[in-house]
Amino acid sequence: MFALKVAQRYLLSNPSQTLLLIAGVALGVTVFVFITALIAGLAVRLTDQVTGDSAHVSLEPPTRVARVLAGPDLPVESVALVSTFQRKQIRDWPMIVQLLRANPAVSAISPQISGSAFLVKSEAVSPVSILGVDPQGIDAISQITPKIISGDGDLGADGLLIGVRMAEDLGLSAGQSILLRTDRGVERQLTVKGVFRTGLQSLDERVAFMSLQTARPLFVLPEGVTNIEVKLKNPDDARAVARFLADATGLRATPWQEKNLSLEDALTAQGQTGTLIQIFSLISIIIGVASALVLSAYRRRGEVGIMRAFGVPGGFILWVFLLQGLIIGLVGALIGCASGYGLCLWLQWIVKPDGTSALPIAPEQGGYVAALVLTTLGAVIASILPARSASQVDPLEAIQQ
Repeated sequence: MFALKVAQRYLLSNPSQTLLLIAGVALGVTVFVFITALIAGLAVRLTDQVTGDSAHVSLEPPTRVARVLAGPDLPVESVALVSTFQRKQIRDWPMIVQLLRANPAVSAISPQISGSAFLVKSEAVSPVSILGVDPQGIDAISQITPKIISGDGDLGADGLLIGVRMAEDLGLSAGQSILLRTDRGVERQLTVKGVFRTGLQSLDERVAFMSLQTARPLFVLPEGVTNIEVKLKNPDDARAVARFLADATGLRATPWQEKNLSLEDALTAQGQTGTLIQIFSLISIIIGVASALVLSAYRRRGEVGIMRAFGVPGGFILWVFLLQGLIIGLVGALIGCASGYGLCLWLQWIVKPDGTSALPIAPEQGGYVAALVLTTLGAVIASILPARSASQVDPLEAIQQ
């Protein structure tokens, strides 16, 4: 294609300008890739921090609503009383667990009995949230046993795992006995089998774990469970999975996003900010390419006029400048994607003393295809104005100049 050869000759005739143009495009693409990877990595880190020790979907019994009592001798406003002492529970939880295990999106399941209680040691009394779990699946939702700093995770028939903040407040250590008094009015002497430190104040200060069978008589639940916690392979699927489980089981399914609306709003705002930065990067690329090609078209008015005088059509001139924009955009985008990926990898290798990355960056999510396509398209669009201007040059006027 002769137009391509002419475009290459124009670009190579002034190599310093061409290299500067390509470098400018590559720099803009590098910024585009870096911002995209940084925002994606930050979203992943924040999501992992929020959901790392909590469930992605929580299944609970539906809320009981008082029904209106009908009858000719009763006023319309008469309603049936709803017991506040009887615990809401999931009685058919084994069937629901089987349903969850058949779902390919589910990675872990934890049937639980949750309730409020008090730990009593001499005159010290501390409120505690009890989680009764399967001893074999204590780490299904939160990684507890790897974070035990004293004792072990063997719950047994009367074992209790407590957080380090709670242990310090009550002066407890592994192997000591403690009285547990539940909100059902049941008391039992338990043994602290282990003390854990997760780094989350809500867990370390207010949550204790015991076996599911130990929790049943304490909370007067001989058969059912109060909730089923579910971990997913992809936390982003939580809303869709929650809708499916609510329809399939009739239970109240709550995705983690609904429990962390402020985080979701922050991630949305963060994504919008990143999009604006990406748009400004593309605009700077378009302006740079357009200004350079306008200058090139002005300098080559004489050559263009001669070609037009020899009968070269305006469409050929148009293609020459469009191809210049295409080459600059494509080469610059390829270099920028490569340099952006290298920059992200280098930043990912920089770690803090605790072994975590200094920057929450995800090199594999740098938006390389989008950067390549949008930059090349932007460079072609930027070359339209100078291409049209060059193709409409009057031959006689150009030669005289």
